[in-house]
Order: sequence, then C-alpha cells, then structure tokens
Amino acid sequence: MNAAYAADSSDTTTLEEVVVTAQKRTENLQDVPISIQVLGTAKLEELHVTDFDDYVKYLPSVSFQTDGPGFEHTYIRGVVSGGDGNHSGSLPSVGMYLDEQPVTTIDGNLDIHVYDIERVEVLNGPQGTLYGASSESGTIRIITNKPDPSGFKAGYDIEGNTVDHGGNGYTVQGFVNLPLSASAAVRLVAWDEHKAGYIDNVPGAVTFPTSGITFTNAGLVKNNYNDVDTRGGRAALKIDLNDSWTITPTIMGQDQWVNGDFSYNPQVGDLKVSQYFPDTSHDSWVQSALTVEGKIADFDIVYAGAYLTRNTHESSDYTDYSLFYDRAYGSGAYFLDNAGHLINPAQHIVGRDHYTKTSNELRFSSPKQDPFRFVGGVFFQRQVHEILQDYIVDNGDPLATSLSVPGWPGTLWLTDQERVDRDSAVFGEFSYDILSNLTANAGIRYYRYDNTLQGFYGFNGNFSTSQGTATCFTPFVPFHGAPCQDLNGRTADSGTSPKINLTYKFDKDHLIYATYSKGFRPGGVNRNGGGSLPPYKPDYLTNYEVGWKTAWDENRLRFNGAFFVEDWKDFQFAYLGPNALTIIANAGNARIRGMESDLEYAVTQGFTLSGGFALLDAKLTQEYCAGTAEDCATPGFEQYAPAGQQLPVTPKFKGGITARYTFAVSAGYKANLQASAVYVGSRTADLRLAAAEALGVEPSYTVADFSAGLEAGNLTYELYVNNAFDKRAVLDRSAECDVSSCGQIAIYNFPNQPRTIGVRLAEKF
Repeated sequence: MNAAYAADSSDTTTLEEVVVTAQKRTENLQDVPISIQVLGTAKLEELHVTDFDDYVKYLPSVSFQTDGPGFEHTYIRGVVSGGDGNHSGSLPSVGMYLDEQPVTTIDGNLDIHVYDIERVEVLNGPQGTLYGASSESGTIRIITNKPDPSGFKAGYDIEGNTVDHGGNGYTVQGFVNLPLSASAAVRLVAWDEHKAGYIDNVPGAVTFPTSGITFTNAGLVKNNYNDVDTRGGRAALKIDLNDSWTITPTIMGQDQWVNGDFSYNPQVGDLKVSQYFPDTSHDSWVQSALTVEGKIADFDIVYAGAYLTRNTHESSDYTDYSLFYDRAYGSGAYFLDNAGHLINPAQHIVGRDHYTKTSNELRFSSPKQDPFRFVGGVFFQRQVHEILQDYIVDNGDPLATSLSVPGWPGTLWLTDQERVDRDSAVFGEFSYDILSNLTANAGIRYYRYDNTLQGFYGFNGNFSTSQGTATCFTPFVPFHGAPCQDLNGRTADSGTSPKINLTYKFDKDHLIYATYSKGFRPGGVNRNGGGSLPPYKPDYLTNYEVGWKTAWDENRLRFNGAFFVEDWKDFQFAYLGPNALTIIANAGNARIRGMESDLEYAVTQGFTLSGGFALLDAKLTQEYCAGTAEDCATPGFEQYAPAGQQLPVTPKFKGGITARYTFAVSAGYKANLQASAVYVGSRTADLRLAAAEALGVEPSYTVADFSAGLEAGNLTYELYVNNAFDKRAVLDRSAECDVSSCGQIAIYNFPNQPRTIGVRLAEKF
C-alpha cells in the first residue's frame, strides 16, 4: 500500500515523485526494479502511525506474530514456519534497518517510535546481496529526517485518546532542527506516549490435581492492566566538511514500560484473562550510529557503523504450564518444601536479557549515470545476547533447597547463556545498460557466519537427571551466575547469495523486470545439553519474480506489482519439546506462489485513492515428520504435517484501501476527510496438523479507520476513530504448553486494539 506522496499532493492532480534508497543509491521509486512499498512522512501522519503495529497493517506482503510491544516477529511473502523468536532459536528472516544501520534482534523487533520519520521502505523478496543474512525474505527500513543546515524548523504533536473497553491514552512529541552554521545542523526529537490498557485481569482460581492445592489471583485483579508507557529521543548532527564529505553522528534511545498481558483467554471472557503472577516488561535500548558520506574522484563512498545495546527485564505468569503438566503427568508430586511436604507448583518467570550489536559497513558506488555502474563493499557484524530466564516456585512455601538450582533458592529451572552471532561479507552489484532502455544487473554476496551458544540450562540434578546439573561438564565451573556449564555449541559456514535482474523500459513511465535472487538464514545451535540434537542448518530462499512499475494519465495513476515463485529449502522450524524446551529442526521444503500490487490514483484535485494487496499460496512441498516411520503413519501424530499443508501465520489474501479528500473551506483553511479499510484473511497458527487443529483457525477480519481534520496555517486539528466498528481481530494465537506435551491447553488470542477515538493538535513552523 504505497501512497508515499508528498504532503502537498492535495494541491495538484498529479502524484509526487517518491525517492527511495533501496539499492543504496538515491533513486525514483519507479526506476527501481524491486517490489517496494513506501509510507512517506505525510502518509505516516495521515494514518496516525506511531509504532510497528500501526504501519504493518498497511503493508500487504507483511505478517507478524506478537507477544506484546517490543516482541513482534516479522515475515514477508509468507516465508514463515511459526514458533520463531526464541532467544536461542533462529535468526529473523526479515532484516530491520534504522537509516543505514541494521537493528535486527533475535527475540523480537525494536519497537521504534515513529515520529519525524522521512519514510518506511519495505523491500519484498530476498535482499541478501545488499542486506545480508537476516534479509532472506525482505527488508524493512525506517529512514529518519536528517538535520538540515538551510534553516530552522520545529514542530510538536499533542494527542489524547480513549479506548473502548479500556482506558485513556496520550502522546506528546516534538522536534527541532537547529542550523549551527551554513554547513552544520542538529536535529532533536523527543516523545512521551501512554497507551491505554484494555485487557482485564479478572478473578480466577486453579486447583492442582496431585496436591489438591488451590491458588487464586486475588491480589492481582485489575481492569485495563495492559497499559504501555514509552519515552525516548533522537539527536542527530550533520556536518558538511566540504562539498564532497559529510558526517552524521546519531544517537537514539527509548525506554518502554509494559504492564499486563496483550492476549485474552476466550474461555474467561472477551478481553479478559486470569493471571496469577505479574506480567510486566521493561525494554530500554540505545543505538549510537555514524554515517560518513563522501567522494573520491567520481566514486561515492559511504561508511555506516553502529553500536546497539538493549536491555529487557520481564516478569511473566507460567501457571498454565504448571497446571497442565500436573494434569498430564502428575508433575505436582515432585514439588516439595524442605520438610518434604507438597507445595503449590505454580511457576513464574523472571527474565533479564542484554543485547549488544556492533555493525560496520564500507561501500563504494560508481556514478549512476554511467552505462556500467556498480555498488560494492564489505560488512562486519557481531551480536551478543546474554540470556537469563529464571523459573521460580515460591508461593509461600518455597521449593526445597535440594530441588532448587544450586545458588538460586526457589528456582526450579535456570537458563543462563551467552549467544554470539558473527557475520562478515563482501558484496557487489553491477549494472550495464545493454540498450538505452534495457539494463542487466548481477550481484553476489560472499558471506561467512560463526555462531556460538554456551552456558547452563536446566534443573537441579535431584529434580531431573536429563537436563541441568546432572549433565554439566566436569569439573563444575560456574558460568556467569549459573552453577556450571552444560552447553557449549558452535556452528559456522560460508556461501554466496546471487542475484540476476533484467529491466526493460518501454518509456519513462513504464518498465517491466525479471529477477532471480537468493536469500539465506544462518544455522545455529540447539540447546541440547549433551549433544543429543545437532545444530540446525541454514535455510535458503530462491526467488523467481516478474514485476512492473507504471505511471499513467500524466502521472495521476501509479500502478506497480509483481508475480513471484519462491522455493524455501531446508526451512528452520521451531517447536516446544519436553519441558517446553524449544527445538529447531530443518523441516524440509516449501513453495510460495504469489502476487502483490499497489496503486495510487489522484482522482481529482484533493482526492486521492491508494491501496494494495498480496495474494499468497504458501505450502509444504514435502511432508514434515519428526519421528519414526511408524510415528509418521499414525493418524494424529503431533509432529506431522503433510505435503500441501499451508504455512502458518500469513493469510492467503491481505489488502486494503485508503481514500483521502482535502478541500478549501475558506481563505487560509483546508479540511480533510479520510477513510481506510484493511482486510486480512484467515490463517493457521501452527504448521503441524495436531497443533493447528488444537489452536484453531485464526479467522479473517476487516478493520476500518476514519478521520477528519482542519488545517489553519501551520496548525492541524484532527479527530479520528480507529477500528471504528470495534472488530475483534485475532492477530496471533498461542498456548504456554504445546499440545504435544500437555494434551489439554489454554488458548490465548492476541487482539487488535479496540475502537479508539482520539483528537490531535499539531503545528510545524
């Protein structure tokens, strides 16, 4: 859903040029032979976009899974097997960039607040040649507005809103662009946002069958308990050293406090849940970045480096797991206090994670007007993830010391690990104008990765002899805060990601292209504590694509699209094994056939239509079965999916349309009316037949948003209604305990935000 026209497009009956940097050059969108959706500054403001959830619904080829703010997992073109996002699991298949620097993290996207943003670019299909390993199926780039030495600029935005079935929220944000000289400027941005809660934690009680102990949540009952507070800022300095060289250091940070759960249990009630321990998260991150741009002779040179540090502290309820394991296996009989008495086995999790990412890229490009031109460079990245997950049993009568992880009173299970992902690459793309209207492009990326995972995970040896201290390496040597080490795995490999493209221009407004490209995702280490599971291998995506970029009726109509077939080989699949331990397997092969398209139309002066859709057929091309031949022949075997099974999470159809009308009401005053609708088709929640059946189909839904505004000089007044008909969409669905482990499970739906009515005042000067 492109619609990235300029803010003053209402004053003309033609569409404005859209500038992108998808190929690491500044180019007109219509000249780039890649399927790209773009949301520009004006469109982001018109659609009231403030975060990932807001803009992703307008991107037809993008789908996602979520555990709440800061923990979304993103997919493009249906390249998803489900279950991703575990801290020791697969790397993402979609790359996330903030300006020139990668910000992809393993355990969920950075929830970057969207304000004073130049544009969001979504590059569909493998982008491995220019963007590397975590751009297997595509790349999302958030491009910020840069400091401008040409003059002073500033603005602010104030918004208040109320959520049906929930509370009240607000946003206060502003920016200032300060020229320091004719060749230097600084841009400062800040925001403070409170999102209202709308999930109620209602009274509940559970009785554990083994002990007969009853447990209630009386102290945690609260309405609208899933509110979010986000504060952050960005500072950028731009210095033009001379006519050829510019440096831009930037620092951006955000602090986000999240309360409550963002899912509800339909058996408890609509937008209601019964949780027995606090559900909270604190996510703080800072990225320091430096971009240096210059020229040597006719060659452009860019250095982009960054250091990202992120800390998350989470508390979450794990009572469901404790209850269903007790029902299935009588596990409550093993939870004793120091006197040998049965105790309440309910668990809760305290997680503390620390991420660092260092990235460096140096690239060169020849003049874009030359008939033969190239972009090439080198890339280095190192990611470190310090993982701490503490599963605690302390409900008045603490777990016996002899059953607790040594040195961790009350801790039944401890994960204390360090994951390091190292990537390096040399890349290049070369273009040659065979004719004035026919261009060939070829690119290749040589990459190498080296990934390690080490540390401790598991129980006290008195509780289990299969994982934990019973399987630790000898002699015992403490690892960080853990008593010993039972995991030390490594996997490394190298390879290439090629790309070939042929582009034919009929004239300046019409082109077609054909592309062959390949993306990859590195392999990794399974948490197996003794080598029972080997490292999982890389997976590869091969893309065959034919697309078009066209403008019609003197640039009043823009119509772009692509047909594609993608073969996904040895794809990585994550599922919960014994003790809800994530296992990564290479499940086999899949094929995705699809079409995506977007359209913009300046119908009359002031009236524009924009829309887009993606149509996908994503299926296994061979059966998946993690078992013996006898297992696989048994109906209902939990680790089975047949050839032809639809891949989960992504619908077969997603699309939407936006209509906006801007008109003069009197001298100096303009008004606008806008309506948007998005349709998302039904999806399955899991690849495996048994789990998909247990979780059920996530139904299709349509969401409509409306707004009306008045512009008086530099001031904008706006009233909006999002999710106007209060449609309860199911964005994601999950359970704490895998059906293959527990049989009976409690299912949780992650809904969209209920109907929200807001008013907004903004000024730019």
